[in-house]
Order: sequence, then C-alpha cells, then structure tokens
Amino acid sequence: MTSPSSHRSHAVSALLVLITFLMALCILPAAQAAPNPRYASIVIDTQSGAVLHAANADATRYPASLTKMMTLYLLFEALEDDTLSMDSRLPVSQHAAAKPPSKMGVRPGETVKVEDAINILVVKSANDVAAVVAEGLAGSESTFAGQMTDKARALGMTHTTFRNASGLPDDRQVTTARDMAILALRLMQDFPSYYPVFAKTEFTWQGRRYKGHNRLLDNYAGTDGLKTGYIRASGFNVATSAVHDGRRLLSVVMGGFTAQSRDAHMSELLDRGFARAESVAQGDWIAKADIYGDRLQATPTSDPAPTPADDPIRDLIAQAAYEHGDARTAAENAGAWAVQVGAFSDRTRARRQADQAAEFLPADLDGRVAVSSVQGDGGVFRAQLVDLEETQARRGCRQLAREGVDCVVVAMGAGQ
Repeated sequence: MTSPSSHRSHAVSALLVLITFLMALCILPAAQAAPNPRYASIVIDTQSGAVLHAANADATRYPASLTKMMTLYLLFEALEDDTLSMDSRLPVSQHAAAKPPSKMGVRPGETVKVEDAINILVVKSANDVAAVVAEGLAGSESTFAGQMTDKARALGMTHTTFRNASGLPDDRQVTTARDMAILALRLMQDFPSYYPVFAKTEFTWQGRRYKGHNRLLDNYAGTDGLKTGYIRASGFNVATSAVHDGRRLLSVVMGGFTAQSRDAHMSELLDRGFARAESVAQGDWIAKADIYGDRLQATPTSDPAPTPADDPIRDLIAQAAYEHGDARTAAENAGAWAVQVGAFSDRTRARRQADQAAEFLPADLDGRVAVSSVQGDGGVFRAQLVDLEETQARRGCRQLAREGVDCVVVAMGAGQ
C-alpha cells in the first residue's frame, strides 16, 4: 500500500513538471521572436535591376564563401583576356595547401587545371583551391585580395572589402546583401558563357565524384545558380538566381540559422518576388529603385485628407529600397529623415499605405504622413512618414519590419 507521503511526493513532482512545461511555453515564443542580428536579404529583377524586396540590404555582413564569386569573376576575366586558358595549370603552394576545410587536400608542388578549379570553387567551395587561384593570378593571396576589393569598387560594390580569396573568417572582410547581388548580377551579365557553371551540382576530379551544397538547385523550380556560404560569424548565406515564365529574379539571403531555414526563406522570398514582379509589370506596384541604390528624385506635394483603409496592410506592402551610405551627409539636421513604405502608381493607395503604416508606430514617433510624386514621372507616388530624426526613422522602420511591413529609411531632400 502506497503511503500518503509517497502520494504527496508524486504530486509535487508532477506539479514541478507542469510548472516547468508552462514556463517553457512562455519563454519559447520570446526566443523565437528574437531578432537575428546577422540577417539581410534582397530580391531584384535582373532585367530592370528593380529592387522588389530589401531587408538590411546595406548593413555590413560577412560574405563567407560568397567571396568565391569574386574570385571566379577575376578568374573569368583572366580567361577572357587570354591570360589563362581552361587547360592552364596553377601551382599549389604551402600557403594554399595549409588552408582549413572545406578543401580538396591539394599538396605543395602539385598543380590544378583552371577548368577543374572553376568546378571546385562552384561546387565544392574548396578554400585551398581558392588560394591556388589567387596566387596563380596575383602572386600572393593578399595581393589578390586587394585586386578583389578594387574590382568590387569598380562594379559599384561600395561597402565590400576582401582580405582573402575564400571567405574564411577575417573581421575586416565584409560586404552587404546588395553588394553580393551586384556581384552575382555582373557575373551573369559580364560572363554569359561561363555563368552556366553555377548550375552544377556535382563534378568529377581525379576519379572521384563530388556533390555540392546548393540544395535550391534541386528543390526550387527554375533555380539555375549561384553560390552558398557559411562561417560561424556569418550564418548561412546564399545567392540564388531563378527563372519563371521568362522572368529572372536574383536574391541574396545572409545570416540564416541553418541551411534548411535559409533555403526555405529564400524560396519564400522568390515566390513573393515573382508575384510582386508581375504586379510591377501590370502597373499595380512600382519598384523604381535599382540594385545600385539610386534615389528617387522627389518633390513634396500637398496631400489630401487621409482616406480610410479597408485592406490589411500586408496586402499593400511595397518597397522602393534605395538607402545609400552617402545619404547621411544630406540630412544631418533633426527632422530631415523619413520612413518610406512604398511607391505606387495611384496617389490614394500611397496615402492609404502611409496611414496604415503610421498606425503601427509608437506615439513618440510624431512624424507626419506624406505622399510625394517623383520628378519627371507624375504617375509615381511615394508613401512616407516624414519629419523624423534619423534615430526615430530607424527605430520606426525596425518596428514596421517586426510587423511585416517592408520599409526603408531615407534622407529627405537627398538628390533633389
């Protein structure tokens, strides 16, 4: 027969288990909702360069193996100008052989054929072969990294610095999602004959078959490249190109918690991007900003009284992402910043979007709703919350992002 004390002991244990479970339920949503400080993304239409989505697109991030896209860019240049051929052989140094994984295990004194090096960098993403390419083109990896940075500037990648050819950890090797999108786009445009290599999922070298890490090539219909990357500091990165119904989108996701969650998010962004691109084509939504962050030239206009909003804000999300680093110098005074939440072909829709966005902001962000038309194009209207200080604008945009509203912080008057 069980004693009363034993019953009490079991009851206390059960109560403790229940309390622990309930506490876990309370804590879990908060943990899931915690922001990811490494996250950034961008989606562009490759034909027009229009930005269809951007989140932290100009925030500094670590490129990881997306770096190898620039290594390949310079290698393709060398092939184009006949400095090298596909059959050229690149020597392996002690420096290259000593690189940590991922690697092929090449040894000092060996050589790697250029054609093999390209396949290895795209599919296997081997760090030792990246160093082999760097030394073969520039004599040393450090010299090559300088050339990579110079090329980045020439391509318009204004926030990127390279310190090595592979993407291995270096606090000084930084980029942005926008810059990586620019690089991927230029690979397509400048080297159309070499671009198909980014669709490879496997290759054979020295009698052994190697498979790649880019699962999107198999799992998202229409994907035809480009590159994945990971180091601990960066999280899981990927640059992806996909084609549906003759329309090509290019997207970059940085800072994924896992490869699986990164790929799932990329698939979601591409789905939304293709839907949004169709809206752009039909004139329902206007993406005037391009991949290089060029500004819309705007003239403030007098606004009609606010109109009631019947549709959910998520149905009206629209972004013209054109934040640029030089904007800070144009808006140093208080009240010279704005949060933009869309660009539309209809003034009423633009006003409605701005009104709805304002409802998500705390009372201390006392900016006013405004709609401005674009100079030289009277059919484009930007939805904005204006007269904010820079810190207010950035805090407001973060709040809107948490609510699922695409937005961008802009300097009032910049470029006008």
